[in-house]
Order: sequence, then structure tokens, then C-alpha cells
Amino acid sequence: MSEVKAKAKQARTAAAVLNRLSTDQKNKALQSMADGLRNHKDEIIAANREDLERGQAQGTSPSLLDRLALNPQRIDAIAEGLEQIISLPDPVGDVLDSFERPNGLQITKVRVPLGVIGIIYEARPNVTVDAAGLCLKAGNAVVLRGGSSALSSNRKIVEVLHSALALSDIPPDAIQLIESADRSSVDEMLKLNGLLDVIIPRGGQSLIRNVVENATVPVIETGAGICHTYVDETARPEMAEAIAINAKAQRPSVCNSMETLLVNSGFAAKHLERLAEQIRSAGVEIRGCANTLHILPWATPADEQDFATEYNDYILNVKLVDTLDEAMAHIDRFGTRHSECIVTESTPNAERFLQEVDAAAVYHNASTRFTDGFEFGFGAEIGISTQKLHARGPMGLPALTSTKYIIHGNGQIRG
Repeated sequence: MSEVKAKAKQARTAAAVLNRLSTDQKNKALQSMADGLRNHKDEIIAANREDLERGQAQGTSPSLLDRLALNPQRIDAIAEGLEQIISLPDPVGDVLDSFERPNGLQITKVRVPLGVIGIIYEARPNVTVDAAGLCLKAGNAVVLRGGSSALSSNRKIVEVLHSALALSDIPPDAIQLIESADRSSVDEMLKLNGLLDVIIPRGGQSLIRNVVENATVPVIETGAGICHTYVDETARPEMAEAIAINAKAQRPSVCNSMETLLVNSGFAAKHLERLAEQIRSAGVEIRGCANTLHILPWATPADEQDFATEYNDYILNVKLVDTLDEAMAHIDRFGTRHSECIVTESTPNAERFLQEVDAAAVYHNASTRFTDGFEFGFGAEIGISTQKLHARGPMGLPALTSTKYIIHGNGQIRG
């Protein structure tokens, strides 16, 4: 039996145990996991160093190395994420609806775990912990398949989590890590109907597209993030500057960072030069449309492919537009339905943007960097869903549940 199938079967057995556990039992297990991460910090960092050294030798970009890197502060933050999950309400068993039929049947709709969730992701070892914690709290077992670039880190993290779970009521088999770096392990997960209940991909466009196009297991599509900020003619220059710099440069390697800045031509004539200089001083390369280059002759020309690219790097497209409609048309063409922002003092323009732009999160006068489970108050998130079925936006605990109808009768039969 393959590694993938064997571990999925173990997870399926563990899921049946999880389904019987109380909130208190799950929370104690999560606390044990958080304590374990803190107590084994040095071992995790040593394993992470192996991944970083391998990545540097292979020429991995600085932004991707940043996504991969762990340090004491990041491990503390990951452990804190588990503790935030502890503090969140357990969705399992929530009564969503209850009613009585004319024949006396009592029908109740409740939340139940999805079962076994497969997570396919890339070079962010924090996802290993975030995904495990969220899945367990919602009563699910999880099969993790991280990128080969983080394999040493993920092995050590899962080893620590297994040791912590051995001290709890949750069976360690509820967390499974696929260690095979071969592409076939991903392909096999996509077809494990009956063992995996759902697959959630987290990563770049090519990974997500492969999962969506080839999976027979149901998929919750998380999004590549070609995110835009539109600076309207009425925007306050200081606010536009702060939001743009934060959205691009605060952490460019993540999916909610801005990739294209759309600037109203009227605003650009007065303020783009200073705005662009501030962005450039943050270490960002600017690629501009033809009209942008008239104001910023030092910028690199941008083409259609640039506007369709998720850089996850210190690169920003700048495009001038004459109207709100032109800005929204650009977003509709190139956006990935993730996070979009308008900076404006015009209430009508803000309301039109918020109503008409099709994205999981739309912002007025705030950075797209807030599309995040922590920032929305959900605790660690499983991903940002850009689809419209089941869940959309940052996916916290309720997104990892399904529903069940429970019917009580007193001998009714159907005529």
C-alpha cells in the first residue's frame, strides 16, 4: 500500500475517534501542541535551517525564503495561534435550525465535522500547525502534503505535534504528513474518494489549478492573490501612500499583498510622483503602463503578462485609469477574486466599488493585508477561499464543518 493511502486510512480511523470528543478534550490537546512547539523550539529551528540552506543552494528567491523561515518569534506566534483557536467557540454541534413538521417530526440541523481533510501547500511550515489546529478543533483529521522545500521543518513539527497528542485524548494519527516529495503523491491524494472528504490547496496559481482541474475529491479552492488598490481622484495623498506601501511592502510574499496599483489620472497628475518615490524607497520595483512612464520615466514598462502575474515579491504594477469604471473593468479582467481596495473620500464611489467588485474581500480605505484569519478574529485560518460554494474569504472553524439533519419521531411512517 502506498504511503498516501496508508496514512489516509489511519486518518480516517482517527476521525471516528475525534467525532466523539468534547470541546474540552480538543482544547487540552491543542494546548499540549502549543506547549510542545515552545518546548522544542531549538529542534524546529535546526530542522528549518536545513530547509533554508537547501533553498539558498537551489537559488530560491529571498521572498520565498522568507515564507519558509522560522525563528523563535515566529514559532511563538504559531503557538499563540493554537491558543487563539482554543479560545474560539467550537462549531461542532451548533444548532443552525430547528422546527416541527405537521406530522410531529422534530427536525434539527446541526454542524458536524467534514471528516478527513487533505491540505496541499507549499513553502510555509506555519501552515502545518495552523491547518492541524483548525482541523482538530472542528473535529476533523488532516492529511498534510507540504512542499519539498519545507520537508525537514514539517517532519520535525509533526513529530512534535504527535508527541503532544500522545498525552491527550486525540489520537496522533489524526495528523498525517505525506513525506514523499514525488508529484505522484499529490496526484494520488486528488483521487482518494472515500478516504479524503475534501482537499484544500494553498499555494500559487499552478498548484491550485492542478488541484482544481484534476481532483475527483471535492475541492475548496483557495486563491492566488492578484490584489489591486485603486486610488480615486478624491483620495487623501497621505492615506493612499500609507495604504499602498503597507499593501505591497509589509510582507510581499503573501497572497493578500497588492500586485497592481490603479491610480486615477487626476490624482496621478498631482501626487503620483511622490507616491511612487515613497514606494520605491521601500525597496519596490515599479512597472508602469505607458501613461505611468510619462510621469515616472525611471519605471520599467509593464505589459499584459505583468498585470496577470502574482509576484509575491518587491515588484508592483502601476496603471493610470480615467474613471472608476475603468478601474473596476481592469480588476474584473485581471483580478483573482481575492482582495480589492479603493482609497477614496467619495462615498458614492466607495459604495459602488464595494457593491460591484467581485472578490472575497473588498476594502474602503484600508490595506488588503487584513484579509487574514487572525485579523478577522477567526484565529489561524485554513486559507482564503475565492470560490462561492460552501465558504468564501478567510476560512475559520465553521468553514471546516458540514451539516446534518437529526430527526426525532414517535412512530411516524410515510403514507
